[in-house]
Amino acid sequence: MINVPGGSVIHFWRLDAAQHADSWDSGIGAELCGGRWNSKGVKAVYGSADPATAILEVAVHKGFAALDSMPHVLTGALIQDPSAIYRVDEHRLPNPNWLVPGIPSAGQQKFADQLLADHPFVLVPSSVSRHSWNILINPLLAKGLYQVVVQERFGLDTRLNPPLRAPGSRPN
Repeated sequence: MINVPGGSVIHFWRLDAAQHADSWDSGIGAELCGGRWNSKGVKAVYGSADPATAILEVAVHKGFAALDSMPHVLTGALIQDPSAIYRVDEHRLPNPNWLVPGIPSAGQQKFADQLLADHPFVLVPSSVSRHSWNILINPLLAKGLYQVVVQERFGLDTRLNPPLRAPGSRPN
């Protein structure tokens, strides 16, 4: 049993720029650039176990201003067989610093590349929110193992991107 929000029913969530909503599960972006949990040339889809973490994971890279001013789409999908998920506990990582924000190491990417080659879904702790989980997806192995249950236009709470105040001005 995987102990994540939602109990035995596992969803994953992803936030994408609207122009990428139709290809959100291709893994092409991570393949072209590499990422924290994959080397360049390895297809991977990054998702989160809850929508709030998915939003934070994108905001840490793009900022709230981009999420407020450019259209995005939130996708939620159900993993039909939770036993297809391989969970990586932080204590089983070869290097605990892999969960610290920053540039990933070659060792981290190689470790995750092997996990993605062996498993359709890999659950890893988030470095943005250490008590939250991300789900790495091998789009080739995961094909047919999940079902999209919601794909909707995303709206950022505008309080996360307030107008700048002039120096010395007082809030209303």
